[in-house]
Amino acid sequence: MMNDPLLPDDRFNQELEANVRPVDWQNPVATSPYQLLVIGAGTAGLVAAAGAAGLGARVAIVERALMGGDCLNFGCVPSKAIIRAGRAVAAVRDAERFGVHCAEGPQVDFAAVMERMRRLRAGISHHDSAKRFSELGVDVYQGSATFLRDGVVHINGPGGCETDVVYKKAVIATGARASAPPISGLERVNYLTNETLFSLTELPARLGVIGAGPIGAEMAQTFARLGSKVTLYEMADRILAKEDADAVSLVQKQFDADGVQTLTGIKDLSVSKEGSTIRITGTRKAEPIEVVVDQLLVAVGRAPNTNGLGLESVGVAYDKNGVTVNDFLQTTNPRIFAAGDICSKFKFTHAADFMARIVIQNALFAVGPFGRRRASKLLIPWTTYTSPEVAHVGIYESEAASAGIAIDTYTQDFSGVDRAILDGSEGFVRVHVKKGTDKILGATVVGENAGDLISEITMAMTHRLGLSKIGSTIHSYPTTADSIRKLGDQYNRKRLTGLSKWILSRLLRWNA
Repeated sequence: MMNDPLLPDDRFNQELEANVRPVDWQNPVATSPYQLLVIGAGTAGLVAAAGAAGLGARVAIVERALMGGDCLNFGCVPSKAIIRAGRAVAAVRDAERFGVHCAEGPQVDFAAVMERMRRLRAGISHHDSAKRFSELGVDVYQGSATFLRDGVVHINGPGGCETDVVYKKAVIATGARASAPPISGLERVNYLTNETLFSLTELPARLGVIGAGPIGAEMAQTFARLGSKVTLYEMADRILAKEDADAVSLVQKQFDADGVQTLTGIKDLSVSKEGSTIRITGTRKAEPIEVVVDQLLVAVGRAPNTNGLGLESVGVAYDKNGVTVNDFLQTTNPRIFAAGDICSKFKFTHAADFMARIVIQNALFAVGPFGRRRASKLLIPWTTYTSPEVAHVGIYESEAASAGIAIDTYTQDFSGVDRAILDGSEGFVRVHVKKGTDKILGATVVGENAGDLISEITMAMTHRLGLSKIGSTIHSYPTTADSIRKLGDQYNRKRLTGLSKWILSRLLRWNA
């Protein structure tokens, strides 16, 4: 059972722990089999437990560490709190372009930034608390869960309290953790991951970040804005390598403005301890590079939390990528399901949420093959919360080409959107449709609040509304969302064939 302390030990972390790992918690005593036993109290586990209990099922949930999982404790919540602080710094720093003069510039109190994060995280933690879920009718167990045999799980609770519980159906929702990539010397230095980064109370003067995926990119930019000298390392040829290249160019432009030293195409990376500092070496374009930093954040790699679950004893298959599931989120044991990061390539809170809803349906209410829902039917958007944000849903242009899917692509640059011009915001909306139709297959938005804008396109795709329907929907003016409507206008203009234009011209003459 994990009992790592929450640092620093202030009143906010004490409040957090009292909610999500209360030291005086008494595990319940099971008197009958649970209809659903949930292992892991991150997003997937909590949604599954609350939803099933709300529908009348007898439910238990087991958590060995902190309820709320990565999202609350080490991911979405704390990261967005300090990202917001970084954006405030940038707003003050760049205020002069709006005619607002701040003579002394932004003054960052890093300790206060992190204290604000801890305060807000503690406040949000009430939603994921053991007490709240107990009040929802869920039996909450602290401890490590191990499958003994089909239908029985052993719980090793705090203080040596052990018990066996019986279940009819179970859900594995143990998530994933940060893992160390194969970098020479890494095991000999004290590096940060997303699980330790938010315990900092002093700003590193020099911060190295290995990995320019979403976590690495977001934190590199944020710490640069807060005052660190940041060096970002990436083995691929560009940051956010999976995203639209034009979108990434805008992010890279802002990284340069924020002072992030971005080193892409890195090879032969190694690290070594040098007193209280860390030396990072490697090669780039066959030239040696060497940087000394005070702290190192490693933001590469996630490993599924399968250790200690006893999956072999119940015939649940798994590998380095996690638990194996079918399209109904059923494992190789038909009584056991899985949801969230433990089994999905989409490692997002909102994906875990909706996968858990599928598990409730399939585990408790499906009758044989009837009434089952498929995970492949989920349309999952995602957002990287850099400035500008990058949001995406559906296929990329490169994926369409690889799959032999013919598409038409429409792009609306923010330079043609009045609200974006007034806000001084760069970006664009790009939509891919099935060639010759208005059926939306994928979209990318880059810009301020791109994560909010992508939802309109996601809803249209989910409910099979084409681009022409968006074009005929009135949007408030002036808004950046009007850029999406303008894409609909582009499509409607393009579909005017020669015959259509001839008919319209004849009508105009008739009514002249």
